Amino acid sequence: MDKRIYLCLAHMSGKEQAFIKEAFDTNWVVPLGPNVNAFEDELKHFVGQDKEVVALSAGTAAIHLGLIQLGVGAGDEVICQSFTFCASANPVAYQGAKPVFIDSEEDTWNMDPVLLEEAIKDRIAKTGKKPKAILPVHLYGMPARIDEICAIAAKYDIPVLEDAAEALGSEFKGQKCGTFGTFGVLSFNGNKMITTSGGGALIVPDESTKKQTMFYATQAREPFPHYQHEKIGYNYRMSNICAGIGRGQMTVLDEHIAHHRHVHALYEKAFEGVDGITLKSNPDDRFNANYWLSTILIDPVKTGTNYDEVRRKLDEQGIETRPLWKPMHLQPVYAANPCYVNGVSERLFNMGLCIPAGPWVTDEDVAYIVEQIKACCKG
Repeated sequence: MDKRIYLCLAHMSGKEQAFIKEAFDTNWVVPLGPNVNAFEDELKHFVGQDKEVVALSAGTAAIHLGLIQLGVGAGDEVICQSFTFCASANPVAYQGAKPVFIDSEEDTWNMDPVLLEEAIKDRIAKTGKKPKAILPVHLYGMPARIDEICAIAAKYDIPVLEDAAEALGSEFKGQKCGTFGTFGVLSFNGNKMITTSGGGALIVPDESTKKQTMFYATQAREPFPHYQHEKIGYNYRMSNICAGIGRGQMTVLDEHIAHHRHVHALYEKAFEGVDGITLKSNPDDRFNANYWLSTILIDPVKTGTNYDEVRRKLDEQGIETRPLWKPMHLQPVYAANPCYVNGVSERLFNMGLCIPAGPWVTDEDVAYIVEQIKACCKG
């Protein structure tokens, strides 16, 4: 195949340029302006649940501001999902706090509620205080068992900061991911469901929390004619230019989500009955993943190959794939952190690949990708 098939390449609606031009024409090129306000309103309408949304420079910034507003500081512990990208946990360290890692369950590959409760009890026993927050992730767009996680959080009165960076449009029981916790996080990085080139957003409970988030995101400047600062602030606001891209992208968000689900359905049919290849799908009808990336597990015994051999062979055939996230409890930077493991995420890491699912992936591409994967597994 002449062209290279990428995992999830940004796809423009064609309307972004008009919003960007308007920003230039009106000289609104700073981290505020009509595009920022409108983008936030559109996201608020999309996620629902009477939440407010603050557009920020990155999903990582959103996690950081969520932690700050939950009072996470030096000496605190935050329960984090181990099976995820490092940006889910790093902001905990920014605050001088300690990530405590929880392994995954098989249904969704996300935070295991049983291990979560065990960890909370154990941290209280060991440290004399409960963790300051719980930070579950909806990995690859698959909703976590968020009802169980939130029930445990409520039982111990620990707030939930929900990382839905990969899960824009995913739903659990018809409710959008990112709206279950006290705070929710979205990402608009270049490879996400929609992009603002970079960028993210914090979903917050109400208008007063939105104002407080904006305060921290704009260097915590107090309302004086001179520059007065009584708290540490950050330069985390989204620019009006990036928000213009976001507004254009919102016009194709539903289309993008539908396409990812369509691609996943094609994979599901194509891998049916293929021994040793398992495609990750919704566990039951409560879950409605956006399938940001489609993911497969490759059983080395049944296929006679392994995920890394398949990855290299597909790369030679012009197909981009990527190993599943290396769990945080196996990362050198977090080697000394407490972790509560059951072997699930480590097994997944050693068996899994992300395969292309983005808006540019055609039905013909899917057929070619499946054909090449099957060819790898013939012996």
